[in-house]
Amino acid sequence: MIGRLNHVAIAVPDLEASIAQYRDVLGATVSEPQDEPDHGVTVVFVELPNTKIELLYPLGENSPIKGFLEKNTSGGIHHVCYEVDDILAARDKLKATGARVLGDGDPKIGAHGKPVLFLHPKDFNGTLVELEQV
Repeated sequence: MIGRLNHVAIAVPDLEASIAQYRDVLGATVSEPQDEPDHGVTVVFVELPNTKIELLYPLGENSPIKGFLEKNTSGGIHHVCYEVDDILAARDKLKATGARVLGDGDPKIGAHGKPVLFLHPKDFNGTLVELEQV
């Protein structure tokens, strides 16, 4: 069902410092910051030859990343994102096996402009999983 790894998301306490680290120290191509109000985050994508790193920074007081950073003050891996061909078919198959889809179960549009869903980390070895339709 899942395709290639689309990105690994890392919550960061200082977005500008993280951008500089990836761009200036590691020599990566880094996108401009992009606000995603529906998800409560500002995102930056670090382009790699085989995938992307998504830097997440809180946007607003109700950001889910704010709570994550309160528990993990240095930041850390927040989720992994896998590509799927049909997000509704993937959702239905996962729910039929007992996996929990977060939110209301309906896909939202993610930072790439494509439908996404998140799966409960307790169902996937403690890892928050994002599915993105390609």
